[in-house]
Amino acid sequence: FVVALLTAQFGLNRSALWIYIPAVLLSIVGVWVLLNMSSTVVAVEEDADGTRWLIAGQANLPADVVSRSLAVPATAKRNAMGRQLDPAAFVVSHGWVHEMVMLVLDDPEDPTPYWLVGTKDPEALLRAFLPSQADAALADFR
Repeated sequence: FVVALLTAQFGLNRSALWIYIPAVLLSIVGVWVLLNMSSTVVAVEEDADGTRWLIAGQANLPADVVSRSLAVPATAKRNAMGRQLDPAAFVVSHGWVHEMVMLVLDDPEDPTPYWLVGTKDPEALLRAFLPSQADAALADFR
């Protein structure tokens, strides 16, 4: 809508080039903005003292506050994101990422009960972030 409105403004009472060129350029800018806004980086880092951190967008989670973890397959994503979802949970999800990881927290200072993080490779994320829990978390996966 914004691209069409601005293109109409540029092309008002001018030649056809003033319609086509702004339409193409503004469409490219619009697609770039939407893609840039929809990307979320999920990474695992390790401190010098050996503490692993899960970084999902702007949020950080240390591995020592995670009591249990679970790989959520694509078939269970709808249930995890539906009525069973706790409103206090931290969720990082996109519609095109079908599998998730659930990280149940045991931190008395944090009211967040669990994290749900969408990932294309839950096994790699769990093995990098929580190697001691990965086998148990992946037992019923797939």
